[in-house]
Amino acid sequence: MQNEALKLKIAELYPAAGFEELDGWVNVLVEAADWIELATKLRADEDLFLNSMFCLTCIDWKTHLTMVYHLSSKKFRHNIVIKIKLDRNKPEVESVAHIWRTAEFHEREVYEMFGVIFLNHPDLRLLILPDGWEGKFPLRKDFEDPINMIKL
Repeated sequence: MQNEALKLKIAELYPAAGFEELDGWVNVLVEAADWIELATKLRADEDLFLNSMFCLTCIDWKTHLTMVYHLSSKKFRHNIVIKIKLDRNKPEVESVAHIWRTAEFHEREVYEMFGVIFLNHPDLRLLILPDGWEGKFPLRKDFEDPINMIKL
């Protein structure tokens, strides 16, 4: 499916969608409150069949956080990017681990590195960092590590 057709189909499923096109990728701007409903539709829709989430990350803009999800269809070979703006002081978004199983570990990593709370996640706990790192969020731009003198 070409990018314009992808945009039209996504707009049918989610009329409030905003779009950007960067480097040939369709970027869909979504509200956090609408994410779980849209994610379910993107996976189930027979024309889109976005059955793979191959990347999930977060960006700290100092004023807010942005969740970034890369989705693809193994059947149709098209890709989209979902972007969700989150409140930096209370970053919460619904987990999609029950929709795309790869999200389970990606969400845990974003939780520990950026402090994003994934509501209804099946096992939201530290993945990489040792005990004692809870609440420190080393990939946020305001993180300071006086021992290793890291300041972003």
